[in-house]
Amino acid sequence: MSDVISLESIPTISPMFRLQWEEVQDAFVILYPEGMVKLSQSAGETLKRVDGAASVGDIINDLEAQFEGADLKDDVLQLLEVSKENGWIKTTS
Repeated sequence: MSDVISLESIPTISPMFRLQWEEVQDAFVILYPEGMVKLSQSAGETLKRVDGAASVGDIINDLEAQFEGADLKDDVLQLLEVSKENGWIKTTS
C-alpha cells in the first residue's frame, strides 16, 4: 500500500537526483549522475513544490490556486506516479 501515491503522501526528491532551473534550457531540469531530463513547464511547476513537507493534496491545492479554474488532480497524480517510477521522487504516507 505504501507504493500508492495518495493525497496524504509526502513526496521528496530522491537523493540521486536534483531539481533545478537551467537558464540555458529555459526550463526546470532533473539532474542525475548520468545526465539531465528537461521538464515541461507544468512538470517543473509541480516538482518545484516537492519539498518533503507538502503533501500531494497541498501541492494540488497550491497549483489549483495559482491556475484558477483548473482541475489538476489527475494530472498531478499521473506526473508524480511517473516521477516515482523513474526514481526522481520517493513518498511517505
